Amino acid sequence: MKKIITIFGSTGNLMYKKLFPALANLIEKKYLDLDTKIYLVARKDCTLKEYIEEAKKEMTISIDWSKILPFLTYIKLDVNNLEDYKLLNETIHKNKGELDKIFYLAVPPQLFPIIAKGISESGLIKKGDENSKIVFEKPFGEDLKTAKEINQELWNYFNENQIYRIDHYLGKEMIQNVLVVRFANIIFEKAWDNKTVESIVILAKEKEGILNRGNYYDKVGALKDMVQSHLMQMVALITMEKPVSFTSQAIKDEKVKVIKNLKINQENILLGQYQGYLKVKNVSVASTTETFVYAKACIDNERWSGVPIHLITGKLLDEKRSEIIINFKHETKAYASSEQNKLIIKVAPEEGVNFIFNVKEAGLNDFIVPASLEYCHSCTALGNTPEAYEKLLLDLINKQNSLFTRWDEIETSWSIIDEVKKQQLDIFIYNDYQELKEKIIKVSGGIKNDL
Repeated sequence: MKKIITIFGSTGNLMYKKLFPALANLIEKKYLDLDTKIYLVARKDCTLKEYIEEAKKEMTISIDWSKILPFLTYIKLDVNNLEDYKLLNETIHKNKGELDKIFYLAVPPQLFPIIAKGISESGLIKKGDENSKIVFEKPFGEDLKTAKEINQELWNYFNENQIYRIDHYLGKEMIQNVLVVRFANIIFEKAWDNKTVESIVILAKEKEGILNRGNYYDKVGALKDMVQSHLMQMVALITMEKPVSFTSQAIKDEKVKVIKNLKINQENILLGQYQGYLKVKNVSVASTTETFVYAKACIDNERWSGVPIHLITGKLLDEKRSEIIINFKHETKAYASSEQNKLIIKVAPEEGVNFIFNVKEAGLNDFIVPASLEYCHSCTALGNTPEAYEKLLLDLINKQNSLFTRWDEIETSWSIIDEVKKQQLDIFIYNDYQELKEKIIKVSGGIKNDL
């Protein structure tokens, strides 16, 4: 079956920074057949040659254009003009034989309903056609209300199994590894509750600011951009109950159950905005959008009652680091000098697992020192490990939806963020991470070693 990949928003940052490199890698590794067609859709009036010259200027990663060029066709399209969709449909169906079609919307969420309607009314996707898929990037809506409105409109045009909602964090190697670490190792599976775990810390720190994304970011902020999607998914995977099977639906069932029991303490939230944010292009001079979030959460169930979950994410911090840190309870009765056991799942930029435990120091004394068992995932891979988008695109092509979010996951996480937003919390301006650390330690009640 011939593969057709159509990307709306092909002149956007996501296309240049993520999708092109991912597609180039899939072509290089021969995951895409030579008769695969990639249609680049945007409103700009230009030739394919002009488009590629512009793409080269925007991209930070070098790719072999000679290999990807035969797959590409550029299509100018006005998203409000149904006739343009019909012309696109005619162009696509010049490909003879049975077609497996993917329509990827790398566009702002407000365009989702407009493009979805055009795709449906032009016949690009027929409801119920299992060989046609439509893909949406986060954020899916701007709050629970708009997410529901978008989703209901999509259901008018497509069946749920035709809809793929992307959270690219789920494509990261170590996020995929979380369930394996938990359930394929009895030493962790049996110690994964409030009897042995003292706290959980989930970090997603960025060293850069928002760069040239002011038009998008100022309407969203860190709560919606990171907590509602990436961090909530990490919380779900690390705290969910063992599913009845490791199928996509069974895993998602357990993720939804645990997210529904997640509570964020309104007294333990910090929202910050980095100094200089208001000078970024396309950011309102009076903006109160947060670029940093600290939140203390808990899960109201028997397994996790009493275990604090610390969520930290922000821009223009001291480093780029995404990790899940499991702090085990500290045994002090027998060995007062021992260190706390930790399991650290490293997501980015390093990928791997680090387990910190106690041993006796070599020599004649009885000193106890921490030791580390470390697995470096990226070190053991042959060549570069696949980027998240490479994995997600391959799953799309193969009709695998395990790494895509189901509607009820999105609905439940939005309800939590809406409750936080209702509080209209104050936002402070921060100049450096040390200042943030002091505030986090005070609001969190003592967390400091993992910051």
